[in-house]
Amino acid sequence: MGSSQSVSKELLEDLKLNTKFTELEISQWYENFKKQCPLGRITPAEFESIYGRFFPESDANAYAKHVFRSFDTNDDGTLDFKEYIIALHMTSTGTTSRKLEWAFALFDVDKNGYITKSEVKEICNAIFKLIPQDKLEELPSDENTAEKRADKLWSFFEKKDNERVAEGEFIQGVMDNEGALRLIQYTPAN
Repeated sequence: MGSSQSVSKELLEDLKLNTKFTELEISQWYENFKKQCPLGRITPAEFESIYGRFFPESDANAYAKHVFRSFDTNDDGTLDFKEYIIALHMTSTGTTSRKLEWAFALFDVDKNGYITKSEVKEICNAIFKLIPQDKLEELPSDENTAEKRADKLWSFFEKKDNERVAEGEFIQGVMDNEGALRLIQYTPAN
């Protein structure tokens, strides 16, 4: 291992292979990560606090909990540097397919490899808490509540309410329907 402020060669090589980030970028991210998280891990509470800064006029906690769960790939209740960088890569520079793999993990609340309509509703409820009140009024009438949005999204998968969607079906369903991509996220206007 390197010094406490430098990323190990092994981890550096692994991240260069699995992301589009350069050695310099990874090293800079690591330095910043260690400054923010001296113990080398982000707790759910720290993550919620960080995430909430991106949505100052909204309640981001429920959504942040789900995002954290989807990033915590080893299920240890914290995010280490590798999980953090892989998540950053997938959500910012990854291909559409990789981003949809992450979105599937986000919607797969119980991590059983399938999405149910109740999980879609749970995530849509969390997404709705991110949307400022004045922006809710601008949404189309068939998606201006979390329930309507969940119903509309579920309809793209052509499943009955008690059926479930596998990862491949989810990715294909969203890629085949332009409207579905918009429904699985909320991006605040700059």
